[in-house]
Amino acid sequence: MIEIRAEHVHDVPARERLLDACFPGNRHAKTSERLREGRRPARGLAFAAIRGGRLVGTLRLWHVEAGLARPALLLGPLAVDPAIQGQGLGSVMMQAALGRAEALGHGAVLLVGDAPYYARFGFDRALAEGLTLPGPFERERFLGLELRAGALAGVEGMVRATGVQSPVGAVANEAGVARRRAA
Repeated sequence: MIEIRAEHVHDVPARERLLDACFPGNRHAKTSERLREGRRPARGLAFAAIRGGRLVGTLRLWHVEAGLARPALLLGPLAVDPAIQGQGLGSVMMQAALGRAEALGHGAVLLVGDAPYYARFGFDRALAEGLTLPGPFERERFLGLELRAGALAGVEGMVRATGVQSPVGAVANEAGVARRRAA
């Protein structure tokens, strides 16, 4: 049985290992990571999937501003343990996260990801068409979803981070965990 619950601080080392396994290479260099860097996930929107006491999935949503003063969320990363990929956990986590975001009153979600996979949840390239990111990205992978009708209508401009900044110690602690794991 897999439990999807709120992410806890003690999940950080396991989350980082899972992300490294799912996104080999320099995942920290991605433009989406720049929008998350030094920020906390949106309140109530950081999820951990646990099976047998072990973290097997993670998904987080982050506050951003789409264009001029249009609040939105940035999804990512979504990761599932490679040993159980293809069994539907990613879909269950997506549905839980999007349902929770909508229940909390959020209007839109943006992401950079695999368009065919995310289309099943309603993500569409056209909804992010007028937006750009502060760094390199693949236009065909930049997608949007409206949780509230019209939330991204006519939006244009740069996406920028607006979420709560992490205290310096918290950011340093997560970075330290990542460095120790890499050593």
